[in-house]
Amino acid sequence: MSVLIAIPARYASSRYPGKPLVALKGASGESKTLIRRSWDAAMAVQGVDRVVVATDDKSIQQAASGFGAEVVMTSSDCQNGTERCAEALQNLGGDFDIVVNLQGDAPLTPAWFIEDLIAGLQANPQSAVATPVLRADGRALNGFLADRQAGRVGGTTAVFGADHNAMYFSKEVIPYTTTTYQDDEPTPVFHHVGVYAYRPAALMDYPNWAAGSLERLEGLEQLRFLERGVPMLCVEVAAKGRQFWELNNPEDVPLIEGMMQEMGID
Repeated sequence: MSVLIAIPARYASSRYPGKPLVALKGASGESKTLIRRSWDAAMAVQGVDRVVVATDDKSIQQAASGFGAEVVMTSSDCQNGTERCAEALQNLGGDFDIVVNLQGDAPLTPAWFIEDLIAGLQANPQSAVATPVLRADGRALNGFLADRQAGRVGGTTAVFGADHNAMYFSKEVIPYTTTTYQDDEPTPVFHHVGVYAYRPAALMDYPNWAAGSLERLEGLEQLRFLERGVPMLCVEVAAKGRQFWELNNPEDVPLIEGMMQEMGID
């Protein structure tokens, strides 16, 4: 099956303007922009036919082209990464079996997260959309709780049923638990990894639907699928000793840099 990875990137983020061009220092001291690190993460994935950066911003286009990325220009009317991926697919002619949306704020995404996601969608032909979930350890859960207590929007959590179809996603920490967990202890909370794999028909339907009330309240694009009754397969992925965190706020920069230092990621 032919696979496209699209990395949607916009400059005008309401929470963190210019985020794709923020520099992150790796373990060796070398700084690379967020969009470069996202591109490197995509290029490490096996079994992918094409990788593109999808943006509406000239400065991101110039930066991405400067390190050799293929860039697809999209409209500034796109409301989120899924709409931008749909437009990118249309601009490329739509000749792919699976489209992966690797959002440009997750530079610590290991290749096997995406490889397992693609395999999960391939193994479930009845599923039109899939997304990875990672069981949070105590360190991650405490990070979520600290963000919420400080009034910051942090990582997204997911709950899913016995069939592994998503029941809900939230920027609050769900499910509720009063237990205190050690840093390396597994918890009942699943961190939603901001990557999606779509079959083209589902992706192209998405921009034609109006955002529902839950999507607007949570600010989570994937809820549009659930509100329209489109099941979303949650594919559990394994950390394998890797830490994972998205760049949501300026305060996340030193946190991610510290994780790269600990893991020896340049």
